[in-house]
Amino acid sequence: NKPFQVAGGQPRNVQPFSDEDASIETMSHCSGFSDPASFTEDGPEVDEEATQEDLEYKLKGFIDLTLDKSAKTRQAALESLKSAFSSKILYEFIMERRMTLTDSIERCIKKGKSEELCAAAGLACLLCVQMGSGIESEEIFKTLGPVLKKIVSDGTASVQARQACATCLGICCFIVTDDITELYSTMECLESVFTKAYPRDRDANGVSSTPSTVLHISALLAWTLLLTICPMNEVKKKIEMHLHKLPSMLSCDDVNMRIAAGETLALLFELARETDADFFYEDMELLTEKLRALATDGNKHRAKVDKRKQRSVFRDVLRAVEVILLSYLSALIVTT
Repeated sequence: NKPFQVAGGQPRNVQPFSDEDASIETMSHCSGFSDPASFTEDGPEVDEEATQEDLEYKLKGFIDLTLDKSAKTRQAALESLKSAFSSKILYEFIMERRMTLTDSIERCIKKGKSEELCAAAGLACLLCVQMGSGIESEEIFKTLGPVLKKIVSDGTASVQARQACATCLGICCFIVTDDITELYSTMECLESVFTKAYPRDRDANGVSSTPSTVLHISALLAWTLLLTICPMNEVKKKIEMHLHKLPSMLSCDDVNMRIAAGETLALLFELARETDADFFYEDMELLTEKLRALATDGNKHRAKVDKRKQRSVFRDVLRAVEVILLSYLSALIVTT
């Protein structure tokens, strides 16, 4: 095996993995930098310039390794890059290599198995976070957006891969896109996923979780994030589509789905009042009863951690909805 060369550096004798015989040297090289602490610069004697050069040298190596033939090596390199990108601002370094990184991420998402795909989606998120909004970021999203949507909509892909891509799609679109058509297209893609969690029978007493529930939660949260940057005319359409269906998800037996639905409902009510000062939800009394029950849940069959988390969130959700109710009633009293 030949040593690999990185730009501006000397050849380094790092052996790539083969699928049959993984190189311990390369694995330790990657795993040693999967710890975020590896990228901090503690200590008074640190030469910052030398440390930065050393870090960039290693990152160039990891970028090269995302093209390795071995899935194990590619995944280890992706995880190491994720750790670096989540621990340190690397704008200039990334700006110079954004297309190389984008190509590597796209290849790993298209060709990789579930774990590699999840790592690549996570890196795509961090790439957009590091780059921020701008023309360069839009170029990245134009390349990765269609690939992410394809995985999210692919019923044959693993739930974990679809979940990672749904989260990535929402975050990247939120940061990057100024294209209203792209925003709507992304939201529709996410809607097509989480609406599968809605019960077909409106009078159903509860919603049972399935292996896909984690995917539905991630798609709903990503969609809710994008709703905050929607024009008001589109917000009105979304409220009409979902406000009467989301309360059913408060009865799901998965605590995270209940919380996601509650947070989304709170946002929908807030936006509804912004778009229409006379807005009123006809089932408000029933909804507030349900929210109050979740905010004070003492069900002994639920885990203590789940109950604490749920009660904390739903106290806030209940307050938000009650403020809207009081505002409506006050306006009603004034007009009469």
